[in-house]
Amino acid sequence: MTEFLVGALALVVVLWLIQVLYLEGPDLTAFDRPVGERHSINAPPSPEHRAVVASLGGLAGSLQNLPRSQHIGWLRKYMDNAFSLAEASIRITPVDAAGVPAEWVLAPNADPRRRLLYIHGGAWTMGSPKSHRRLTAKFSEVANAAVLAIDYRLMPEHPRMAGIEDSRTAWRWMLDHGPNDAAPASAVFVAGDSAGGNLTLSLLAWVRDQGLRAPNAAVALSPATDATLGSPSLKGNIDTDPMLGPLFKALARIPRPVLLWGAWFQNRMRPNHPVISPVFGDLAGLPPLLVQASEAEMVIDDSRRYVNKALAAGSPVTLQTWPHMVHVWQLFHPELPEGREAFEEIGKFLRERS
Repeated sequence: MTEFLVGALALVVVLWLIQVLYLEGPDLTAFDRPVGERHSINAPPSPEHRAVVASLGGLAGSLQNLPRSQHIGWLRKYMDNAFSLAEASIRITPVDAAGVPAEWVLAPNADPRRRLLYIHGGAWTMGSPKSHRRLTAKFSEVANAAVLAIDYRLMPEHPRMAGIEDSRTAWRWMLDHGPNDAAPASAVFVAGDSAGGNLTLSLLAWVRDQGLRAPNAAVALSPATDATLGSPSLKGNIDTDPMLGPLFKALARIPRPVLLWGAWFQNRMRPNHPVISPVFGDLAGLPPLLVQASEAEMVIDDSRRYVNKALAAGSPVTLQTWPHMVHVWQLFHPELPEGREAFEEIGKFLRERS
């Protein structure tokens, strides 16, 4: 009996050491201090935003009536149809970007030699170029650029690394291919939201390390930066995040060690690997980057920690935050005035760095 207890205790200690030393990553609490530009801090949420929050309540109710096995399929259809693009002037052209399905999105008079790679969000399991056309069309307008929106491979049908590889392939291809012909770009940008923001930040480090042409500027909207789930706001903002809170409340009840081991097995790499957790990577030598996030959402501390660490490494990174907003509220423009304000800042940022 004594030998069994000693063996069990030794196993627990080994598993704990693996978790702390191999899965969790370094302590990031030093980067929790406030930073950046706060917008609309004295203004209550707009009536349009309250309507958005009310609509998200209906989304959670619909999922409750479905078996869990059908959630991803239902959410994929919902995302593809929830944000229709009403502007007939936007030109959309399907394209094969070196094997990655994609589409070019061009606003009227957009310069095809200026190009922006857009990587959509959706928790790595949903979303598509179609679901994000409101964003890609607006990015084409404010960046005066042709937007390449990629349909990267999603989980669980594909491993996490597949979407990362597709983003890298598309970046290489876009440098020398435009919507009209094969020609070098005059200016290049990259942007993404949520999971796509994570892929954007991962791409920035890879482009730097590969010695490839760097973006003139990059934009990340509410990016997830830490797959170890160590940000305090992941639990602290569950009740104030009307989009992610209802979807991930049950997940938040699972002990973090269980989530860490699960993430390791699911992704086939440790959760703190910089490829999937950009906040743990080398953040020096990055291009100009704008990060926008809501102070009410669950991933606000992912943004705050990433930006503070990047600033400490000397990279030109800016964080802009809004109170009260839902996750990736920019997707609800033009009806949402806070979304219009956010895009005014994005346009100004990109124009100043072209």
